[in-house]
Amino acid sequence: MLTAGDAWRALEGVPDPEVPVISVVELGIIRAVVVDDAGAVAVTITPTYSGCPAMFEIEKDVRSALLAAGAAAVTVTTVLSPAWTTDWIPESAREKLRAYGIAPPGKADGGALVTLTRARPPVPCPWCGSAATELRSEFGSTACKAIHVCTSCRQPFDEFKAI
Repeated sequence: MLTAGDAWRALEGVPDPEVPVISVVELGIIRAVVVDDAGAVAVTITPTYSGCPAMFEIEKDVRSALLAAGAAAVTVTTVLSPAWTTDWIPESAREKLRAYGIAPPGKADGGALVTLTRARPPVPCPWCGSAATELRSEFGSTACKAIHVCTSCRQPFDEFKAI
């Protein structure tokens, strides 16, 4: 029978559909996993933001992974409070983001909303480490990313915004 540990291990293999280098567990959106005596699994998730378009795919992938691991049934519940924060991404996943070419988020500002301003410190380049970078757009390939260019190595890169 599937254990809670088995379920967590199965979920560690579910990649985030927008940033496939990290799993949904590493992203910090899996809040709880409970396996009952009949082998049914209840998963609680918190989206990165309430309108995240990837949530339908994430829920489908979570169900598929757990059923493939031997769950008798899977229930996925979405909770919005407390709101997800980039502080829930562990350092190991931040390193994976950096190696993938995405600048990992800095420390979130105490639960405040993302500040959209040009007056913020430069984001270090994930490719060469230089702080000589320029913000090109507050909104990148997804709403949770911004686009920067490194003036040292000339590489464009995404920044995962701290929220």
